[in-house]
Amino acid sequence: QVQLVESGGGLVQPGGSLRLSCAASRTIIFSIYTMGWYRQAPGKQRELVATVTSGGNTNYAGSVKGRFTVSRDNAKNTLRLQMNSLKPEDTAVYYCNANGPMEYWGQGTQVTVSS
Repeated sequence: QVQLVESGGGLVQPGGSLRLSCAASRTIIFSIYTMGWYRQAPGKQRELVATVTSGGNTNYAGSVKGRFTVSRDNAKNTLRLQMNSLKPEDTAVYYCNANGPMEYWGQGTQVTVSS
């Protein structure tokens, strides 16, 4: 059974930073998957935040470019998202996604940016 487990969410003040992690179970060949972070705010559709391909190419939503950095560690089956200069509009549930021969989603982690 494939599992993606997110961690690192929480409450942070505007301008602060958080780092999200996603641990993938060893039941997938992590290195061949495009890994990504998506988010869903209340009343809104889920949207792409950032992705990183098996070759290390990254893609970011315009709203987070320059503030967020996505990275992967294939040896540890781990995906990370470093989020800096957080804004209230970044408040959402953040989901880890693995897209390859199959597609998998994590259960999500809440990020709240508020003073």
